[in-house]
Amino acid sequence: MKIGIPKEIKTNENRIALVPAGAEALVAAGHMVIVEAGAGLGAGSATRNTWRQARRL
Repeated sequence: MKIGIPKEIKTNENRIALVPAGAEALVAAGHMVIVEAGAGLGAGSATRNTWRQARRL
């Protein structure tokens, strides 16, 4: 299954629907996780490199 994670568009909304550990678990289960550029950056914990490691795509 393909799972898309968009970035939030509301003002001052920094949350993200999925954390990198969740993406890693989904990929390990055979799913494809696609994260929109910039998603999670306002939360302070999800960098582009973190997502690359979690997705392993």
